[in-house]
Amino acid sequence: MPTRDVLTKADLAELRRSALGTADPLGVAADVARAAEQGRLEDPDDAGDALTLAAEIAEIRARPEAALRYAEQALAAYPSGDDPRAGFARALRARALFRAGGRDDEAMAELTALRPLLLVQPDAPAYVSAALDAGGRSATAETWLSEAVDTLLDERAAAASGPASTTIDPVVDLGPPDAPGVAFFLLQQRHRVRRNLNLPHDRQDDLADRLETQLVRRAGERRGGDSDLLFWPRADFDRLLAEHAALAEVYGPDWDAHRGRLETELVRLRGAGQAGLGVFRATVDGLTAFAGRSDGDPADATVRAGYAGEVSARPSARIPWPPERNDTCWCGSGLKYKKDCLPRSR
Repeated sequence: MPTRDVLTKADLAELRRSALGTADPLGVAADVARAAEQGRLEDPDDAGDALTLAAEIAEIRARPEAALRYAEQALAAYPSGDDPRAGFARALRARALFRAGGRDDEAMAELTALRPLLLVQPDAPAYVSAALDAGGRSATAETWLSEAVDTLLDERAAAASGPASTTIDPVVDLGPPDAPGVAFFLLQQRHRVRRNLNLPHDRQDDLADRLETQLVRRAGERRGGDSDLLFWPRADFDRLLAEHAALAEVYGPDWDAHRGRLETELVRLRGAGQAGLGVFRATVDGLTAFAGRSDGDPADATVRAGYAGEVSARPSARIPWPPERNDTCWCGSGLKYKKDCLPRSR
């Protein structure tokens, strides 16, 4: 349980990993909620995430009243309902409403409002379908996911100048191995739900299997490990490897190597004719929070891929590349580009 007067991002990340294994998870949830309510968070912007964590713990421990209270406090704490983190809190609220009994209509209204996120947020298919399952509506989850897949594939096919119904394989842009995009996660979640419902394998299930195989193969073929273009600032990079040492193989054994891999990949992409290039600022707290919402391990390739997709959709996370030779380097070192990362690709 928390013992510090002020909780940091690192404290919250650790509690997300360990709270359910403590002797009193509900006590942890209460302490975290009190810290948020009393302004005892190092970063006040973490209040929504802290209360969402409390709601998640309470919901998992079958305390719907507490989960509902924490979830509603979390939603009030986020800057707006459009905040990417608010979707998970709303799904937790729906799960709590289902479990509370007699409030199914409210739960379905909440989830119906979240339904458009299935097409834009990589983790939305997982948390929306999990909430529907909590209310005994797995069949509804399958319908929503199937319709979302149809919509997405029809849009992709139309953009490729051909109706999806006339193609052998629907048009799916898998994307880089570590950032396969919304279509991949939507298809995979639909596949899981249908399998749990014992439904027969269909064409889109086949597509999900093929895409997963393709993703694994492409990941294995990668040489640089940073083609998702996630950039970890120095402090986050050191913390990332301290907490997940195996990721040194993915992002580099040290920060110099990490920046060198990114610079090399950007040079390669420019040489291939791509314009408008940049890297995307990542944080360990963000990865950990995404893993928590996806019920996965931050070191897992699929979880990292989903996080990369989420980060790359945020304009504020993008760092344009390349800067002018005499301008400050994109990596934030404070040195001129020509003296820092520019030579790293040579």
